[in-house]
Amino acid sequence: MINPVEILGLIAAILTTAAFLPQVYKTWKTKSAESLSMSMLLIFESGVLCWLVYGYLIDSLPVILANFVTAISGFLLLYFKFRYKN
Repeated sequence: MINPVEILGLIAAILTTAAFLPQVYKTWKTKSAESLSMSMLLIFESGVLCWLVYGYLIDSLPVILANFVTAISGFLLLYFKFRYKN
């Protein structure tokens, strides 16, 4: 049986990761990343990568999954920031 705390962590992981995806979609669809701050993206991605390592070190599946997906989303936004530069 899955630990209730792990279930809560998985729900939190799904919600926080899903909340980030509309920005990725909008940036891809509009082909514009002008409104995204490069410093915010770099700081955010650094934090997400730290969370990913932390999740691995404490062996927490919710932390690992959420931050893995969010890291990919963050890298996509960084890519779009460079790709759609005016």
